[in-house]
Amino acid sequence: MHEVDPTSQSNYLQIATKHITFDWTVDFDNKVIAGTATHELIAKIDEVSEVIFDTSYLHIEGVKVDGDAVQDFGLGPKHEVMGSALRVPLPRTLCAGSSILVEITYRTTANGIALQFLEKEQTQGKTFPFLFSQCQPIHARDLAPVQDTPSVKLTYGASVRSVLPVLLSARRISPPSDGPAHDGKIIGKDEVVYWCLQPTPIPSYLLAIAAGNLQYQSFQVPDGKQWKSGVWSEPELMDKSFWEFSRDTARFLAAAENLAGPYRFGVYDLLVLPPSFPYGGMENPCLTFVTPTLLAGDRSLTDVVIHELTHSWFGNGVTHADASHFWLNEGWTTYVERVLLQIIHSPAHRGLSSVIGYKALLDALAFFEEKPKYQKLVINFNYGEDPDSAYSRVPYDKGANFLLHIERTLGGLAVFLPYVKDYIATYMGHSITTETWKNHLYAYFQKNGSEGQIEALNGINWDAWLHQSGLRLPVEIEYDLTLVNPANALADRWYESRHTTDISKLDFKSSDLDSLDANQRAVFLERLESCNESLPAGHLFHFDKLYSFSTTLSAEIRFRFYTLVLKSPAAMYFVQGAANWVIGADDTGVIKGRMKFCRPVFRAMFKVNPDLTISTFKQARTQFHPIAQSLVAQDLGLDLTGLRGSG
Repeated sequence: MHEVDPTSQSNYLQIATKHITFDWTVDFDNKVIAGTATHELIAKIDEVSEVIFDTSYLHIEGVKVDGDAVQDFGLGPKHEVMGSALRVPLPRTLCAGSSILVEITYRTTANGIALQFLEKEQTQGKTFPFLFSQCQPIHARDLAPVQDTPSVKLTYGASVRSVLPVLLSARRISPPSDGPAHDGKIIGKDEVVYWCLQPTPIPSYLLAIAAGNLQYQSFQVPDGKQWKSGVWSEPELMDKSFWEFSRDTARFLAAAENLAGPYRFGVYDLLVLPPSFPYGGMENPCLTFVTPTLLAGDRSLTDVVIHELTHSWFGNGVTHADASHFWLNEGWTTYVERVLLQIIHSPAHRGLSSVIGYKALLDALAFFEEKPKYQKLVINFNYGEDPDSAYSRVPYDKGANFLLHIERTLGGLAVFLPYVKDYIATYMGHSITTETWKNHLYAYFQKNGSEGQIEALNGINWDAWLHQSGLRLPVEIEYDLTLVNPANALADRWYESRHTTDISKLDFKSSDLDSLDANQRAVFLERLESCNESLPAGHLFHFDKLYSFSTTLSAEIRFRFYTLVLKSPAAMYFVQGAANWVIGADDTGVIKGRMKFCRPVFRAMFKVNPDLTISTFKQARTQFHPIAQSLVAQDLGLDLTGLRGSG
């Protein structure tokens, strides 16, 4: 029996969308998108008499079925998480396999989470406003009436009128990406119609739109490749963005193809978003959204692109059936990302990434100690439970370590990678559950493996990995520590020095870090943070004087420095600097909207100075994305409704 998605009110098991045609106008003055969504739906069973769509904060103006107006459509009561079900009665009962067209005229509203309209002051150029969407996990219903479940895969086409350049998670048909910006018209004044098509079926959470003063520059693609690649950004960031990503993106994608099979989406572009974007990246098909915190100036953070493009096979290709099986997206993607690090760089780089991920996993498991349900790989969400509440590194790193454990149990990469290709080929374009994945794993090795490998699979504690909670992994995993050891050795030297009271006798110098790359420096800080005792305040003042962590422009390093010192006797000294940094009231000048940074820093600040933390958040709350606002407020025990009321 097919599991029903616990986060959708739609009747997708009876009738499902095959294709959507959007006809939109972006209204920057009123901060809405208005227009129509025309669904081509296919009945999956006999005697279907209505279609139910998910909506949230949408103003529904009219409905047509096969071109005829329907008067008795109904919008149900609003569920706090799932929104309002839109019920459309059909003029005739459908039998399985038959199709019907449903056109819905509507507009978005300011209360929705999916769309963030930025004022011009919140952009890099400070001349034009900006719009971007974030539909994962269940916010596509804020953008359009859809059957908002990853179990439904659909194609879509769109025509979008806008006075600013528009991008979608689709192939741009016109005007061409490499032509004049905004088709040569006046940006911010002249309306241009943008036509896009996504011919590869995707789940609704991958619907995406961005609009702003955007320019494009293409990357050089390896010979023989049929896909194109490039970067979009505001003009002020184009030189930095192109330099940061142009060397690696296409070669990373080519390496992923060698491992996983052909890239199916035709275009792989990056869009560098304003700083309120709440994630490191979002794998929207044809157009990966990335945070500007990746613009490190030394290409040290471009490996995030490996993760996002790997989603083209895991998530965008083979998709989880519902939020309970989210680890099939992120665990697989993180696992293959690290395999690609081994192939592109070295086994030591795979090990380094694994160690960083393991520390993040332990932090996430500890964070959910009072909510052990969210420590599990397979989360049995209650009907209407918010999957955003469970967002953490658990599906990423517990999932990746589980797959690494299976890889080693079966005999290593030489055995496991052929299975990976077969898994992709078998379920590409499908949405599956954990049980389906496990059954295929067994079936593959029953056909292609040995009796010993089946016995090895039987020896895995499946229940512990998939369905049990806990603060540690079910099995201790060993990693290649070649690149980790130098970072740990320096951290251990600092820790051993903690009883030295005369700072002048400490044998450290600023050149200690010269041989460590950005990821090794992150490990160095994490090692110190995980020690049983904190360094004395005097040590930490000297530490920062030597290494200048409190002024580094690398967000990855700065946030780890703050999580270290805010647990120390020097916390009161550094808490104001952390507050200024997280809201951009410092030399960086930009908020740290990425939740990887803002949530742990706000939590750490709160333990040191709750009043400062709350006032800082209230001061800058509206600069953050609505998803980040909600989760930070939750972390701090604040009522976001009350905050909104108070401005």
